[in-house]
Amino acid sequence: MSLSRISVALLLLLGSHQLCHAGPVALPDGYRLQHYRAPTPDVLPGATVLDTAALQALLAAGRPLLLDVMAAGQVTDDAGARHWLPAKPRLHLPGSVWLPNVGYGELEPAIAGYFQRELARLSGGKFEQPLVFYCLRDCWMSWNAARRALSLGYRNVYWYPAGSDGWSEAGLPLVAAVPLPL
Repeated sequence: MSLSRISVALLLLLGSHQLCHAGPVALPDGYRLQHYRAPTPDVLPGATVLDTAALQALLAAGRPLLLDVMAAGQVTDDAGARHWLPAKPRLHLPGSVWLPNVGYGELEPAIAGYFQRELARLSGGKFEQPLVFYCLRDCWMSWNAARRALSLGYRNVYWYPAGSDGWSEAGLPLVAAVPLPL
């Protein structure tokens, strides 16, 4: 395929992507409460929004915590203990920690406590620890989780809206994910 045909194909692909998003997405007053797989805003007040190149630079410069917040189902065993039961295998960025279901708009107390406890443990209680939240492209769960981390007092919050989709599309590796236990 010639360079001009590749250029035209890319322009058509980018143009069709733009048609799917009819302008900027408005910021909600609080958390997104439903329809989590939808176009997201370009910003998250208080957080730094990263594209793939910026995330790669951040990873090269330091040790941010990569937090995958893709949802997973829960099951209760006979003893009343709760466990994650992912609907299908999840692949995520190498070095990530998978904190399922913490990106819903409303969290039940057990999940809210799990999120707060695990952030404190993973960050060593350091509110300046860089935290990078992601999920999939066009997924509000990472936006919600990053916003929630800001509300808990974390000051170095990053949001990677392209998620594992964008990472993979850039030709970068993904690895099998295992959800962090409840």
